[in-house]
Amino acid sequence: MNNLLITGGAGFIGSNFVHHVMQTHPGYRVIVFDKLTYAGNLDNLKDVSTDPRYTFVQGDICDAETVKRVMREQQIDAIVNFAADTHVDRSLMDAGTFIQTDVYGTYVLLEAAKEFGVERYHQISTDEVYGEVLEGRSTEVDRLHTRSPYSASKAGGDLMCLAYFTSFGVPVTITRGSNNIGPYQYPEKVVPLFITNAIDNVPLPLYGDGSQMRDYQYVQDHCEGIDVVLHHGSPGEIYNLGTGVETRNIDMAQLILKLLGRSQSLIQPITDRPGHDRRYALDCGKIQALGWHSRHNFEETIEKTVHWYVENQWWWRKIKSGAHYEEYYERQYAGRETDLKLA
Repeated sequence: MNNLLITGGAGFIGSNFVHHVMQTHPGYRVIVFDKLTYAGNLDNLKDVSTDPRYTFVQGDICDAETVKRVMREQQIDAIVNFAADTHVDRSLMDAGTFIQTDVYGTYVLLEAAKEFGVERYHQISTDEVYGEVLEGRSTEVDRLHTRSPYSASKAGGDLMCLAYFTSFGVPVTITRGSNNIGPYQYPEKVVPLFITNAIDNVPLPLYGDGSQMRDYQYVQDHCEGIDVVLHHGSPGEIYNLGTGVETRNIDMAQLILKLLGRSQSLIQPITDRPGHDRRYALDCGKIQALGWHSRHNFEETIEKTVHWYVENQWWWRKIKSGAHYEEYYERQYAGRETDLKLA
């Protein structure tokens, strides 16, 4: 694997993975392929933009001809697919876009992987495909129980990957990660939203009673786990990636406010999201058997993330001041305040 095509590489996890690969694999060439939708941002890749090992190509993974041209011209021998529409709230507004990118786009990439005989095709997935897990932990062989258009579209992509492994021998691996947080996460997602709102003393819109449980992992840990599976995982296999520790959303919000020296009264309960899963939890024994473990606990992860957004306001302020973001925020949160008393 010398020439990696990293689709969605200008997004949050993808750009962090680009940085990781270029730091840890000096012999690799990285070709970032990204449509540059609202969440794709070349500012995420400024640090590597002048490195001769890095190439950027703007394109849509649903465009088969462009994908094949890049595969041929760049002599791609491995694909890591981060390209996806990812936000549950947006999937409730526009499910069709998610189906197009997350299912059809995955099919296009798999066809290219088959045609060009890549050494590895790696699919980035999510713990949300398992659905709500009120007790116990999800293992890689558990049934899928999707509860949002987003999670359904990601499950569809996963199943397409497994089908191409079985039917055509494409050397596919899949990782299903828990909630990632860290540098370059678009501030519509809950943690950067809460951090940037708190910095500006703006209320933090918390869904329902805030007792939803999430496994928040540092994005760098996730990237290291993807690297392990890319190089040492078995084709046709799925690997869960997470810390194994769940935290209530209200506790996450309270810690952010504490770290920033802001009043807890900034937490504003709002009407809950339709079909909001109460808990996700992963059994990560399979990836741990390959030698990977999460290196950051919850408090360290939140502290590092808060520090990054405090120190990099140049990055997020121009996003939040843009018409696209302001229109989304108004549409998503206006008029949803409640008087619910939080525990």
